[in-house]
Amino acid sequence: MSVPAQIASASDWRGDFPVLAQSVHGRPLVYLDSAASAQQPACVIDAVARYQREDHANVHRGVYTLSHRATEAYEGARDKIVDFINANSRNEIVLTSGTTESINLVAQSFCRPRLRAGDKIIVTHLEHHANIVPWQMVCEQTGAELVVAPINDQGEIELEAMLDLIDDKTFLIGMTHVSNALGTVCPVRKVVEHAKALGIPVLVDGAQGVPHLDIDVQELGCDFYAFSGHKMFGPTGTGVLYGREALLEAMPPWQGGGDMILEVTFDKTIYNDLPYKFEAGTPNIAGVVGLGAAIDYLQAIGMPRIAAYEHELHDYMVGELKKVEGIRLIGEARDKASVQSFLLDDIHSHDLGTILDHQGVAIRTGHHCAMPAMQRLGISGTSRASVALYNNRNDIDRLVDALSKAKEIFA
Repeated sequence: MSVPAQIASASDWRGDFPVLAQSVHGRPLVYLDSAASAQQPACVIDAVARYQREDHANVHRGVYTLSHRATEAYEGARDKIVDFINANSRNEIVLTSGTTESINLVAQSFCRPRLRAGDKIIVTHLEHHANIVPWQMVCEQTGAELVVAPINDQGEIELEAMLDLIDDKTFLIGMTHVSNALGTVCPVRKVVEHAKALGIPVLVDGAQGVPHLDIDVQELGCDFYAFSGHKMFGPTGTGVLYGREALLEAMPPWQGGGDMILEVTFDKTIYNDLPYKFEAGTPNIAGVVGLGAAIDYLQAIGMPRIAAYEHELHDYMVGELKKVEGIRLIGEARDKASVQSFLLDDIHSHDLGTILDHQGVAIRTGHHCAMPAMQRLGISGTSRASVALYNNRNDIDRLVDALSKAKEIFA
């Protein structure tokens, strides 16, 4: 993918992130762990601080000014999400604590009441634990079977083998959009097209998709799309479940409490309308305000522009890593975004991560909450560098230099 000259440098974006101005162990910070949690631009930090300083109150039903302002900011963020992923309506946007809660909500509210013994839920070998364990739990509760679609040695889903698994016993397919461990961009649209022809719903784990791709849920055609705020430059503890309105309407509430009700007596409870029947209790108001600010920031730059820049930077990173003697790249799919896992000689990934930290370079080490993927590839874990819009080629050069120093230490 060619990158226009005007977006070939992220210097302007980098300056928006205050945390990147610091030094670690006496060296300027290079942050290459955005797949775990992205840093926040000043506009997000300021929006949360301004809310806490000027507008904090509980949302909904308050008749006073502060509550009105808090509700307007909170619900305004929901409207921004609708536009950001091109949902049909705000009724399709359930605010959660993150991708994990969003997937668990679908498992327990959509699947559990309907699953029968012998039904199948299909996932892939690439999945994050958050898109495995909730399905295991609901299968144990109902007698359904969890079926795993294979991947090849490059970390790509074997599409034809996956499609062959889909049959009249398949109740739901859950798959990642972008692998957090390997960076593989998965063929979601092709799977959705095949599943739709058979009337099978598809949930997409979009935690790594939303920060790096231009997402249009209507174009994708999926039934559920789950993602987290902190992966897309917003606060932790925020997330979204997009669900087709007809499906959400038919689903019972998952948790009970305040705000998800219209009327409560000891005889019965009348539940609230969408999306509020899935949002029990006082929400993370400040976090959602920050998420709205993060969306404003991304929209102002433009997701196609971000994706193009990151694609070029990822290609540069892969090319430079390949020059390091003794390196083994893990996950070399043809279609990738943001992430590159690797091993260096026989250096344990945790040791490597510690050495790099002393060089001011932050990477992630371990199994990346993707143990089955690691097991499939015959390894226990990797070192993982993940780029975002605030990274640049100098960051990659610093990474490579730090790897060379690690080799010297273990020589």
